[in-house]
Amino acid sequence: MSVHASPPAFDLFAACPRGLEAALASELATLGADDCRAVGGGVLFRGDRRVAYSVNLWSRLASRVMRTIAHRRYRDDDDLYRLANGVAWESHFDARHSLRVDVSAQRSPLRSLNFATLRIKDGIVDRLRTVSGERPSIDTRAPDARVFAHLDSREATLYLDLSGESLFKRGWRSGAGDKGSAPLKENLAAGLLALAGWSPEKPLYDPFCGSGTIAIEAAQRAFDIAPGSARSFGFERLADHDATLWKRLREEALRRAGDAARRIAGEAHAVRIAGSDVDRDAIARARSNLVRAGVPAGAVDWHVHDAGRARAPFDEPGVVVTNPPYGERLQARTTASRAPDHESAMQSFGAALKESFGGWRVWVLSSDPRLPRQLGMQEQRRTPLFNGAIECRLFGFEVFGPRRAPPTPGTPSRQ
Repeated sequence: MSVHASPPAFDLFAACPRGLEAALASELATLGADDCRAVGGGVLFRGDRRVAYSVNLWSRLASRVMRTIAHRRYRDDDDLYRLANGVAWESHFDARHSLRVDVSAQRSPLRSLNFATLRIKDGIVDRLRTVSGERPSIDTRAPDARVFAHLDSREATLYLDLSGESLFKRGWRSGAGDKGSAPLKENLAAGLLALAGWSPEKPLYDPFCGSGTIAIEAAQRAFDIAPGSARSFGFERLADHDATLWKRLREEALRRAGDAARRIAGEAHAVRIAGSDVDRDAIARARSNLVRAGVPAGAVDWHVHDAGRARAPFDEPGVVVTNPPYGERLQARTTASRAPDHESAMQSFGAALKESFGGWRVWVLSSDPRLPRQLGMQEQRRTPLFNGAIECRLFGFEVFGPRRAPPTPGTPSRQ
């Protein structure tokens, strides 16, 4: 009787925008992760190499996935050197790989994070030079291997990056001109959809869509397209990379996307997603981005339209998820000419919601705490989120539709 050993499990950490930790923990569990524990800025979990690769490929919410390599208490910079020098880095990368080291700290007693970073880098480099006689080069822009260190008041943890570029970079944006006036990272857009409770069978509309981030994230989910299917990852450059496993996972993702596309093609109105914006150039970028994201061109209804005159794009009530911008993409349609552009636009948008979106649920991300008053609506939910360094709230509303005037005396009412 032969006994097959289980693949070794790693201690892993997935970072995410603050406010999405609980949603990310749920997502990771569906991807096979064990012992998921939400902490500030991410989720600690365990999983084997298949799980680590799958999270990079399939997570819509994570910003980065890292493997915990070493952990110890420290008092000074020399302790950090000894921690780094004691790791068998040669099993992950060698002198042929370029290297970058990043350090973050919370209540650390050390005076200089720059010097702490230097000592950790020296510990890694000296280890590899002792083992092979050569030292890796340092590359701060596009390294082959990246090591993160986190210091708290007494303990230091070293992580090996598995993602490479941040996971919000899906690979479908056209370039720097594609960011629009209010850039929203792709994983935060996916987080808004998760917090809004949207699922592909529900209609979705983004009336401030810009270059299409929210709608494209939704469309990729509807078509079961892995968010990482069009990009590379840091683990592919490491010495212990399992190329056979990775090829199998990618092929499985392609099969899933193909199956979903065939199923949707055979069902009328299987996907109902719409996006509009007052900026014609933004809509042109959205159309191009959708195709680069691997989604059929007709999967999203795009329109050049002012949100202040928005009308429900589908007969069945659905979900509005949006991130209204400031600046040139706003055209206020209001008689309150003295109000600032943003406030005027929100007043018009609120009026449009109450006029034409009865039965819809509306979710709006904003850094302005006055947004509900500007919309003239009472929020039912308010979730703190961070868009980069900007503290925001995701406001949730339910639209009950316009009130009907009572019947004129003597006029029969409809039953």
